[in-house]
Amino acid sequence: MSLTTAEARTAPPAALRLTTTVAKEYVHRDSVAEVFLTGCDTQDGVNFSLTGQWPRAHTMFRSLDGASHDPLQVAETFRQAGIYVSHVELGVPLGHKFVMSSITYTTDTTGLRIEAGPTDFDLDTRCTEIVRRRGVASRMAFEFALRRSGRSMAHGTGQISVIPPAVYNRLRQARAAEPAVAAEPYPDRTLLPPSMVGRTFLTDVVLSAVAGSGSGPRWLLTPDLNHPILFDHKGDHVPGMVLLEAARQAACAVMAPHSFVPAAAANHFHQYAELDRPCWIEVTRVEREAHNMVTLEVTGRQDGKDVFTSVLTGPVG
Repeated sequence: MSLTTAEARTAPPAALRLTTTVAKEYVHRDSVAEVFLTGCDTQDGVNFSLTGQWPRAHTMFRSLDGASHDPLQVAETFRQAGIYVSHVELGVPLGHKFVMSSITYTTDTTGLRIEAGPTDFDLDTRCTEIVRRRGVASRMAFEFALRRSGRSMAHGTGQISVIPPAVYNRLRQARAAEPAVAAEPYPDRTLLPPSMVGRTFLTDVVLSAVAGSGSGPRWLLTPDLNHPILFDHKGDHVPGMVLLEAARQAACAVMAPHSFVPAAAANHFHQYAELDRPCWIEVTRVEREAHNMVTLEVTGRQDGKDVFTSVLTGPVG
């Protein structure tokens, strides 16, 4: 039945397409405020166009002067994109465990400047490898390209493995779901000053100096397990993003009193970092380059084994 001319004039306008975040469960976040993605369109089953938004004044992911977004926010956005695509587009059921093998990013720091409003972005995500086991994606590799107002802001890669709950429980059966933190083995530890590690607040510092720990540039990983962002949701090991933050803080500590911005990083994770055993964060290489740039290698070690390795590059102020 068609509308008459009079009816057409009074017909309600088409509903606006409203913007909201994606479901927090699909990016493994408990707080909606920490969800940066707003939508996703599938191109051909391996290429996906995502949209998102960063707040102007995130409590942690911003520079000390408040003028720029933190490059680690790029890494967190890539992490969310990989998990979201795995769940929504590749069919990985909720409840499956994700293990991040690697994540890299390279940013154009001028594109990270905070402007008059929130930062809307487009994120092209391509699956370069999908391995399926019993019909369910079990390993994925991604390429990411982040754009702001059509201009390239960052790019990177990521690799994720997926473990079904029953298998994960068997693998981790020796570990309690929420292990109690062991009695403090290092009573003489002292959190590093926030200004030394590129942070404003002591609650954001994840590294402690320990008396008698040796002469090399190394510190004990001592994050606040109730930190609302670093430990947004409960788990049975130290989250990968906490290790990235530890690497950045270690790099800043070595370069202090000069400032350091981790404009690019390649991060590789070798095994879980357990919550209840000491994990040492050590700067193992520093290479100064042209134009006030520096590359640093940071390694996390626990029980005599490498937990992760990060190679960070950025300007020194």
